[in-house]
Amino acid sequence: MLSTLLIVGTIYLAILITISVRQSRIKKDAKDYLLAGSNIGSFFGLFTFAATLFSTFTLLGMPDFFRVHGVGAWIFLAVADAVMVFGVIWIGYYFRKKALKQGYWGMAGFMRRCYNSPAAGLVTFFGAFIFLIPYVAIQIRGVAIFLDQAFPEALPVWVWATGMVAIMLLYSELGGLKAIIYSDTLQGFILLIVIWIVGINCLSATGGLEATFKEVEVSNAALLSTPGPNGLFTFQFLLGSMIAIVMIPFTQPQVSSRLAIMKDHRAMYRMAVGLGGFAILIILPTLFIGMYGALNYPDASTSDFLGAALLRDQPEALGALVLIGLLAAAISTADSQVFSLGSELRSILRGEDKRLLRIARTGIFFFAVTALIFSIFSSDELVLLARTSFAGTALMAPMIFTGIFYDRSAELKWLPFVTLIALLVFTVSQFKVIPSMIGIIRLDIMLLGILSILALGAIWMQNRSAIQMETGA
Repeated sequence: MLSTLLIVGTIYLAILITISVRQSRIKKDAKDYLLAGSNIGSFFGLFTFAATLFSTFTLLGMPDFFRVHGVGAWIFLAVADAVMVFGVIWIGYYFRKKALKQGYWGMAGFMRRCYNSPAAGLVTFFGAFIFLIPYVAIQIRGVAIFLDQAFPEALPVWVWATGMVAIMLLYSELGGLKAIIYSDTLQGFILLIVIWIVGINCLSATGGLEATFKEVEVSNAALLSTPGPNGLFTFQFLLGSMIAIVMIPFTQPQVSSRLAIMKDHRAMYRMAVGLGGFAILIILPTLFIGMYGALNYPDASTSDFLGAALLRDQPEALGALVLIGLLAAAISTADSQVFSLGSELRSILRGEDKRLLRIARTGIFFFAVTALIFSIFSSDELVLLARTSFAGTALMAPMIFTGIFYDRSAELKWLPFVTLIALLVFTVSQFKVIPSMIGIIRLDIMLLGILSILALGAIWMQNRSAIQMETGA
């Protein structure tokens, strides 16, 4: 496998170097570097959007999620992603219309202008930073522990992680967002091909689809229904997860920026429709791998199961491709997330373009190092960490949607401060300082409900007051 890995890896790195060097030679202003010129078509838009959403946690996290918690994981991710597509088509139109009119640099800057308040921008940036860093970390840690499985005792996990971050930083600093988009497209193809070959191999090993589910029913029937053998997939968990995932395009800047840089609304619609198909194609084979693990490695640790199912039980050449696919997914996705934080930092600052670009690039380095440190100490529960990231950023949705749809949002300057309190409360709950359940209601759902009611109530009262003033006049 090592020789195949070296050959394929050399080809992949050569492509990355060629793209980044070519992009570095093109003279770029801040908009070209941070926003890829805001002129991306539907083809590249689809793959950069998909590669940002479906990454290391998809290939490493979802098979283990299916293996441990059962087919309810399909509702958790695949169904939620389908609903998200409709959100992109509907809300995306209004978001682009308002954001581009104002001159979009990042969601934090967009919120600052919508609310005419620096606090709104700072709260948006804080929410993105505090919940994206763990998301970046799971990309890095996921591949690092997998490389440790492939080459045991060769290098410590932290060395693998550091090497990935170094490649990621070099690539993004040289090529900017457009180079990342080209890398995303390459990653999307690699990930889709690799995951289907592995999925089909796993399905064949268990006797086909029907035989697989019959055996799973005999060995652990709870895997085939909700809430699953560990009781995870309750209605509230699935509802909260769906809401959080649907909000991703507008609450996580690495995704919202990709809506803003599409060349027109038509390209965005085509991208969204293609994304729905891509979601099904990328998640379905992870179900096959997960059920294979439920039958063959029901009690194994996450790393042991993944090392066996994706490497040791596969042909050597395929194992090498899996490693390259994972490395590509981790670098590309983590790069997009860290890069977006740099763009968000630039969006809330004012001053001369060149100085702000330098600050953004320095910020990218700082965010990458922070994610590296977090990855070394984080757990192996990749999907649950990702879900926490989704749920945390989703708390900003009432504030963001109010900014998008309500023209008088500048009169609601208190809403960002209330949002900040909710973000802090949810963050504290992750450290078990306060409970994650309030009575029978999940804390994330309760906080999101309170923020939504406050925002809608304030809008209703303002509109009612305006109508009464007009009537009285």
